[in-house]
Amino acid sequence: MSHPNGPVRSQPPGDANPMARNSESPLSSAVKPASRRSDAPGPGAGAGKVVAVSLLIGLLAGLLGLAPWLLTGARLPLQNLWGTQVLPAQMPLALLPLSQYEATTLVALMTTSGAAAGLAVRLWSPARRRLAMWCAAGGVILVQVTAAIQAFTVVGEGLAPGPMSSLYLAGLQGGVVAAVVAGLVVLLLLAAKSRALAALGVGLVAVPFVSWVAAGVAYAAGVGNVPLLLTMLWPWLPAVLVGGALAWCGLRPRVRALVWVVDLGLLWVVPAMFTAVQSVLGTRVLGGDLQEMAAMGKRVFAAALGSAGGAGPTILLALAIALVGAFARFPPRKPSEPGRADHGH
Repeated sequence: MSHPNGPVRSQPPGDANPMARNSESPLSSAVKPASRRSDAPGPGAGAGKVVAVSLLIGLLAGLLGLAPWLLTGARLPLQNLWGTQVLPAQMPLALLPLSQYEATTLVALMTTSGAAAGLAVRLWSPARRRLAMWCAAGGVILVQVTAAIQAFTVVGEGLAPGPMSSLYLAGLQGGVVAAVVAGLVVLLLLAAKSRALAALGVGLVAVPFVSWVAAGVAYAAGVGNVPLLLTMLWPWLPAVLVGGALAWCGLRPRVRALVWVVDLGLLWVVPAMFTAVQSVLGTRVLGGDLQEMAAMGKRVFAAALGSAGGAGPTILLALAIALVGAFARFPPRKPSEPGRADHGH
């Protein structure tokens, strides 16, 4: 039966007692939203932890990169332009091996620090990845800049005054800055989400990293005490690293073939660069003649790129490892198999 004044409308359960709904005081209604806002995590929640952990990663990676040198006792190498005649044991302590004879070692120390930090961030994979990358980079650079300031102060105080000493210091400073920048690039590549960029970072750091390992073994064993087998293996280890990285990267999508070309090219060019730098800076005959040093560097670099440089077999080894690994991990799809997107992270 219908109600005389119209159909009866049922109230929702929440509105069954209008007085109860309005009995809440204005103070309590103002306090509750505020408490809810205070309990909710803000946009900066967790950022502090990411910054702290990333800085710690960078600091530890910076120290790890310098470890082979620090474990030797960190005595500055003998300098041709030193102001006084001293024995090697009388040289002052320096956090970097500043010497024209240690140019490639400096590159290895700096780039390995960046590689260690980048790999750690990649394995950690935090939500705020970009923040973690740059904070880790800041930690690495802080260690490297501190070591460079201390070492250059020591060298600057000990060198004999003169234009040759100034030129020598300027050359060392330029080399250290270039090495720090190379380490930063390696860090950012290895910490990136993309497999292609990470594989590119491995190709860039493979030769310096093996040089870092070789320097650590040489410092620990002493001059002339490194086993012959290890000495024979050093030139082949970068190829193993590059081949493994390319196998992990794969060839899908096909644009990753460019990464393969670049990495194999780096495996060809970087050892030749190291050979040229060691040859030019390791001789005292030229005596600071920059024009002659540049000409000699070009000749040595061109020769190292040729068949005499021995890069061909290492490149073939890297390519073989990459192809076998890539086809084992990513076998060719059958024509009837539906295509799958490869995101590559």
